[in-house]
Amino acid sequence: MILENLKEAPKDPILSLSAACKLDSNPNKVDLGIGVYRDEQGITPVMEAIKLAEARLLEAQTTKAYVGLAGNEAFNQSMIELMLGDNSSKSRAVGVQTPGASGALRMLADVIKASAPDATVWLSDLSYANHAPIMQTAGLTVRYFPYFDRNTKLVQTDAMMASLKEAGPNDVVLLHGCCHNPTGADLSFDGWQTITEMAVQQGFLPFIDMAYQGFGDGMEADAKGFRYLAERVESYVLTGSCSKNFGLYRERTGIAVIAAKTLAQSNRIKTRILEAARSSYTMPPDHGAELVNIILNDETLKVNWLNEVEQMRLRVDHLRNRLATVLREKSGHSHYDFIAQHKGMFSVLGISPLEAQTLSEKYSIYLVGSGRINIAGMQENHIDYIAESLLSL
Repeated sequence: MILENLKEAPKDPILSLSAACKLDSNPNKVDLGIGVYRDEQGITPVMEAIKLAEARLLEAQTTKAYVGLAGNEAFNQSMIELMLGDNSSKSRAVGVQTPGASGALRMLADVIKASAPDATVWLSDLSYANHAPIMQTAGLTVRYFPYFDRNTKLVQTDAMMASLKEAGPNDVVLLHGCCHNPTGADLSFDGWQTITEMAVQQGFLPFIDMAYQGFGDGMEADAKGFRYLAERVESYVLTGSCSKNFGLYRERTGIAVIAAKTLAQSNRIKTRILEAARSSYTMPPDHGAELVNIILNDETLKVNWLNEVEQMRLRVDHLRNRLATVLREKSGHSHYDFIAQHKGMFSVLGISPLEAQTLSEKYSIYLVGSGRINIAGMQENHIDYIAESLLSL
């Protein structure tokens, strides 16, 4: 009978870690799995700019009526401004608000499938855990290009470019805009220049996932490589997230952006995203999008918000450098110095899945089997314990 033949789905490899950590009675337990920012008290705080925007929204909002398939259009424009700045491609870029960046990834995947049913999406090896499932569920073929060097723990740029020479007009190359998830190893600006030239010559579609703007080198610096590409390619698609840099994790606030050859063509493609949204979730939640729109269009709130993001960035950078330093001091070698070279919230340690399991089961340090740790989930008093546990493997 219907439903009775379904087996239990495997546990999510990341979300299940937090559940296990909550049940752990070890007072020294550390959750380095799920990708959320935590302060020194272990709390993911509501940002002050968000609180001020919420107070203003509570006072001014008069209705909870539907907003529309595209969501909050003022939010869409504000996010395009934030991600693109004064980039010339902005004149042909249009956006659709989505339920988080994962929603944006799926909507764009559906549109790519409708346009080119046999398209191949190239992903970095390693890549965000949800990239392949989203693309494959949309019916697209997934292929991987070399990216993370397991020896140096940095980007193997030459191997990456050599592999992508095979990508052509029926291919999509998905790139992380900054703060690569899960590795923390970012493409250099020279690398962005090379991939831009390849996209122009070979005709593949660049697909940029910008989930951590502001957490690497700063809000503007993090967009430098992507913006260089955007000004020079005929078309690109882009996803943006407000989970990290606005702290709106549970509000599921994201955007899908299309920049085709002309604004008219971008708007035609937008109608197909709206069609895909209608047959899925219909309309995205409004609360987070309106908060972002309020902040980005009020100079005082925007300055407050930018300062808060910068303080989070500096704190994560301090934790990253501190962990690398303590590991060097305790081990007497530079094996983990690469941690200080990574950007954003994550690093991949280069340990085996068995070693990652040992850290979870023996030391109550919960991390993904790939060896990814969430630097932004640490507190200062965790670092010695984490370093000692890691060096004991």
